[in-house]
Amino acid sequence: MLSSHITNLIKVLLLVGLLCFLAVDKMMAQGTSPTVVRGTLKDAQTQEPLIGVSVYFPDTQIGTVTDIQGKYNLRANQPFTQVRFSYVGYKTITRTINPNQIQELNLNLEDDSQQLTEVVIKGKRRYRNKNNPAVDIIREVIAHKNSNQLQQYNFAEYEQYEKLRFSLTNTPAKLKKNFLLRKFPYLIADLDTTTLKGKALLPFYIQEVFSNNFYRRNPDKKKKIITAEKKVDFGEYIDSKGMQAYFNHLYQDIDIYQNNITVVTNQFLSPIADAAPTFYRFYITDTVATQNGKLIQLTFEPRNETDFLFEGHLYITQDGNFAVQKADLGISKTINLNWVRDLRIKLDFTPDEAGKYHLSKSEMRADLGLTPKGNFGMYGSRLVAYRNYAFDKPQPPAIYEGLPVVTAELTSQPDENFLNANRPDSLTASEAATYTNIETLRNSPSFKRTADWATLLIAGYKKAGPKIEIGPVATFYSFNPVEGFRLRFGGRTTPNFSKKINFDTYAAYGFKDEKWKYYLGATYSLTDKTIYEFPVRSVRVSYQQDTKIPGQELQLIQESNVFLSFKRGINDKYLYNKTFTLEYLQEFENHFSYRLGLKRWQQAPAGSLEFARITTTENQSPMLSNLTTAELSAELRWAPNEKFFQGKIYRTSFVGRYPVFTLRGIAGVKGLFDGEYNYQQITLNIFKRFSLSQLGYTDVVTEGGYLFGQVPYPLLSIHRANQTYSYQFQSYNLMNFLEFASDRYANIMLDHCFNGFIFNKIPLIKKTKFREYVTLKALYGGLRPENTPSENSQLLKFPTDANGQTTTYSLAAKPYVEGSVGIGNIFKFFRVDLVKRFSYLDHPNTSELGLRGQFKFDF
Repeated sequence: MLSSHITNLIKVLLLVGLLCFLAVDKMMAQGTSPTVVRGTLKDAQTQEPLIGVSVYFPDTQIGTVTDIQGKYNLRANQPFTQVRFSYVGYKTITRTINPNQIQELNLNLEDDSQQLTEVVIKGKRRYRNKNNPAVDIIREVIAHKNSNQLQQYNFAEYEQYEKLRFSLTNTPAKLKKNFLLRKFPYLIADLDTTTLKGKALLPFYIQEVFSNNFYRRNPDKKKKIITAEKKVDFGEYIDSKGMQAYFNHLYQDIDIYQNNITVVTNQFLSPIADAAPTFYRFYITDTVATQNGKLIQLTFEPRNETDFLFEGHLYITQDGNFAVQKADLGISKTINLNWVRDLRIKLDFTPDEAGKYHLSKSEMRADLGLTPKGNFGMYGSRLVAYRNYAFDKPQPPAIYEGLPVVTAELTSQPDENFLNANRPDSLTASEAATYTNIETLRNSPSFKRTADWATLLIAGYKKAGPKIEIGPVATFYSFNPVEGFRLRFGGRTTPNFSKKINFDTYAAYGFKDEKWKYYLGATYSLTDKTIYEFPVRSVRVSYQQDTKIPGQELQLIQESNVFLSFKRGINDKYLYNKTFTLEYLQEFENHFSYRLGLKRWQQAPAGSLEFARITTTENQSPMLSNLTTAELSAELRWAPNEKFFQGKIYRTSFVGRYPVFTLRGIAGVKGLFDGEYNYQQITLNIFKRFSLSQLGYTDVVTEGGYLFGQVPYPLLSIHRANQTYSYQFQSYNLMNFLEFASDRYANIMLDHCFNGFIFNKIPLIKKTKFREYVTLKALYGGLRPENTPSENSQLLKFPTDANGQTTTYSLAAKPYVEGSVGIGNIFKFFRVDLVKRFSYLDHPNTSELGLRGQFKFDF
């Protein structure tokens, strides 16, 4: 009996245990079943999907955001009963859900009328591109670029108005008390005190341009026809056209759809460039309601604030086209950019009838100064307005032909009625007064005196009466081993003497060689313009008797400059040259030009240089006193779309994206003007800058030449050496003068500037704003047996040093190679290179390493 009760008790206990186990198992199964909510969120009014909506369980860190299609999928293992939907500009919604179940919840979010005044981005979590709706949006913008650019059309045309203005800046009190400006009270009568907080603007330059613009996709061509133009004119003291070209070079058209945007001569990466997600951080910070629909506000910032990157806001359409409707671009305060205190760009796009957005207004403003926080400086702004777009309406083919920018026949500046009727907005009182103020200023005797002294400091010329100016002053004193202490004095006539003809001259005397040197030149303009105004068509005749270093060709520097008198190594091989030159120059509007020349050239050795014969005949001196040649030359140069500033001495080109080609041919004619040799030489030089966006830019020069005929070494190609301490890009900075000569050669020179890309990543060093340079130069060449002294006894011996060792060589064995690493932007205008020579180190008086410096003004 007892055993049966025990048996029944065990069965009951087993049954209860089994039931408890099943209950617990069911409870555990219910507890681990996930809570999943998914669905699509749309705008309640437009039914457009909402991107980047925050979806989360209240009072937790568990959440997600909607994707490009407005879809979301939120999952958790806990039994949550509520889910919340939050989006900037929309009402927050909280919904009850069933825990531990999979459910779909599609909602329409309603607009919230409350406006945000400021959005602050705080990086609490590590920024990631993955699963980031802001990055998803910007990638959609990038993917839709082609369909939102002007280039989507076969043909396009529009009208354009641009206003460029530059002003001096300072506090109002300091401008009014400036001792120079007090002489011209009318300049400070209408100061602009509203544009920059705490500063006054004194406008000194304004330019307005009206144009019709045409675009054709195939073949690709853009054409601007200027229909009206008005700008200030400073007269003879400043090249107004050059100033206009320089300011336009600084403030170029802004196309946000291009990968790179050129601003103050530097390339910035566009925030919608193909590589933008790699260099920028993006955040969704707002939605904005407009009459054309709602926009997503994307805030972006550079990952590295010292790189050439923007910061600001983009406003993107939600109509599926992902077009930019508005853009506000700025720069960080720590950016590696010189002379720019602040820079702002605003772009506005307006939809057409088809809903496509086109640029309607572009404005760029820059506050420039020598110091980051000073008051004195310069302020520049460029406003461009676009209107009357028309698409796929082809014009006659003649419209697209010719230069990309042409000016219609303008007999005078446009009248005020035309300007007032066609300006998008009227000028401010300060802007309007700029035209009359500068016209009054340029006729002021006080201004003329001030400008005269400024020209002396900047260009080196000083007026000596209304028709003559003396200079360049930097050449008045120099020294070298042959001439010793050298004095020089020169000058030239001005356009006041004659617009058609210009005379220039100098005389110099060396106190060691006790010889006079001189130059006489005359240039006659074959146009109604001066010889300095593009396009030039002129005839020039000159005679020069002076010293010359064989193989020294300096860029944009007078060779007798006192600062270049200091040279390294042995520098005692010179030439006494007597040169007569007759030259015709023809330039064309498309920046193609040609020169035709005749030159009689007599060279005599000076210093330790000798013209020594290898063999002599009876009654023949072992030393040749001089060489005489007569040359006919032709040079073709093509610089597409070249922009430049015409200075007092040099025409300074602004480096653009187009190459420059120079082809030159020379023919020496025996018997012409006592010429002693027959020979022909042809050379081709090509220059090109390659812009590499965030990695900087590379300047490339390649040149090749070939000489036909048998000639002594002074008539060979003597390669450009540089024994000064000034760094010269198109010379070999560790090569000695007269070290190498060739009758055939080819070279390549590479100079890459990283624009601080490397230094910007290094703590502390990035605060210096230094920039990195790397250079490589290689020269290949050689001599045929007929031009090699060791193989042809009819030639002159190569020069030797005091020990009788040869100092001039051929390049037949191997190329000459040198390279350098440099640091630029030292004090914002100085560059230092450590140069290394890699070949021919066994030559006498050579150095493997050397330091060279260069002044370089750059933004």
